Amino acid sequence: MIDDLLELMEGRRTVVLAGAGCSTESGIPDYRGPEGRLKTRKPVQYGEFVRSEVNRRRYWARSTVGWRRVADARPNAAHHALAALEDADLVHGVITQNVDGLHHAAGSRRVIELHGSLAWVICLECGHRITRTEMQGRLEGANRHWVAGVESPRGRGTPESAPDGDAELAPDDYDGFVVPGCARCGGVLKPDVVFFGENVPKERVAECWSWVDEADTLLVVGSSLTVFSGRRFIYGAAEREMPIGVVNLGPTRADEYAAAKVDGRLGEVMPRLAEALGAA
Repeated sequence: MIDDLLELMEGRRTVVLAGAGCSTESGIPDYRGPEGRLKTRKPVQYGEFVRSEVNRRRYWARSTVGWRRVADARPNAAHHALAALEDADLVHGVITQNVDGLHHAAGSRRVIELHGSLAWVICLECGHRITRTEMQGRLEGANRHWVAGVESPRGRGTPESAPDGDAELAPDDYDGFVVPGCARCGGVLKPDVVFFGENVPKERVAECWSWVDEADTLLVVGSSLTVFSGRRFIYGAAEREMPIGVVNLGPTRADEYAAAKVDGRLGEVMPRLAEALGAA
């Protein structure tokens, strides 16, 4: 099976389209993989966040608890294998649907974060950006008693982590939570990521297409491609008659277009692929 991928990538410039499967082995939950729970929980929608102070309070309360899991996560073997493939000039770049920054942390240099990065927070009024670490300090500073109550072993116990730096809290757990505004203008602060129901910036999409145009093959790693923002590049590659490879645990929306597919865990498959291609 891996031999088909080797044949697909040898002597060709490959652009990688990465998804949540790259990060689950670093302990970050996903929405749609074998352990994902999109059918049982609804992520915050862009319109809901923008229009409702209550929904913003809910989001930031949950994120205050869930952020630590993202902040403490470290790259796994799949991330390091992709970085090694780039160092060996076998991977032209990584278009990632993830927002956790682990590709950069592993050493990949050419990375487009299609859906943005949780490491940054942006003001929707004036555009001022701060780091998520700074925002965490402001959130915890404004809600010291709330944070202590959530984390108390005599209280609710340790909240369960959820995708995208979220955490499962009871509805009344964010009552009274204080959300700081922008330090410059007092405006609404939002993580600098593309929420469900929000469009990916056109210039970012255009940059992704330029990478696809410069490559000879497209390799999907760790994505079911349920969301069109990533799946569009499969359709584009197929129209260009560009060979497509897939490494994923379970079915994907690219399977019918794939010239080669390996069904398995990325942390096992990608290091083997990198070694076989002389990049490890």
